[in-house]
Amino acid sequence: MTLSRYLLLPILLIASGFAGAAVVPRTLYMGTAPVVGVYFPVGGAICAVVNRERAQSGLRCEVESTEGSLQNLQALRKGEEDLAIVQSDWQYYAVKGLGPFKPQGPFATLRALFVVHGEPLTLVVRRNAGIASLADLKGKRVNVGPKGTGQRVLADALIQALGWKDRDFASLSAIDANLQTKALCDGQIDAFLMPMSHPNGAVEEAAMRCGAMLVSLGGPAVARLLADKPYLAPDEIPAGTYPGNPAPVMGFGPRATLLASTAMPDDVAYDIVKAVFENLDQFRAMHPSLRTLTPKDMIGPGNTAPLHDGARRYYQERGWLRP
Repeated sequence: MTLSRYLLLPILLIASGFAGAAVVPRTLYMGTAPVVGVYFPVGGAICAVVNRERAQSGLRCEVESTEGSLQNLQALRKGEEDLAIVQSDWQYYAVKGLGPFKPQGPFATLRALFVVHGEPLTLVVRRNAGIASLADLKGKRVNVGPKGTGQRVLADALIQALGWKDRDFASLSAIDANLQTKALCDGQIDAFLMPMSHPNGAVEEAAMRCGAMLVSLGGPAVARLLADKPYLAPDEIPAGTYPGNPAPVMGFGPRATLLASTAMPDDVAYDIVKAVFENLDQFRAMHPSLRTLTPKDMIGPGNTAPLHDGARRYYQERGWLRP
């Protein structure tokens, strides 16, 4: 899987009396995440709609299980993957050459195709914990996850934006994400903050088992945080997503994004985007995290890499972007 894939493709049928050329076949490889996560099946949904148009586009898409965003970006930069699903904060770090990307510098050839789905920071509270708003978290026992996790980083960013200190809480625990639902329902904590796609099995379990509630995140502190971190975006969890939660709930956080690089020809990027958007109803039906997607969401905030020229051309043709 190298960039030579694009150099080996001109297989044209030229014969006496044949007026046109055959569709040029191309195989695309997409880095996602472990099979047990959301990115792998979502990548499969993207490939499914791309492969449906294979007779017209010549594109064949294959999903590959990986360790996640960091590995995907490294493979994309080396030309070992053609496409990658990447969390938007990691996309930002790569574009800017920050964190683990500092030795290599900015990933200048990274390009965005579209946003796949949101992963909003979600506040889940025990029903009788007396938490009806973000401000009510003061003095409570809140799980923010182990240090170094995406959960902890985003929760700490919110706490800092609010101007709060650790001492403003009864406790800030570091319970693993797989154990926090049990901790909530057993009364060990009053709430947890975690970025996630929706619907989420752990939240559904908490809602059914102990009547857990979702509380909206908003206000001036969140607005400042969004203004300061362009890789974060507001998201709405639809009404009725979980039992006992009949109203929509606002959150914010990173987004899962589909990326390529300038090594991908414009017509290939165009055909990928076209396949997804022109089969959007079928695409949304392929995974629960996709079911509320709209074109506005998919070309909206979250991307910090420039749009691929092929994707931009499709959006301009649809009138969603100005030329």
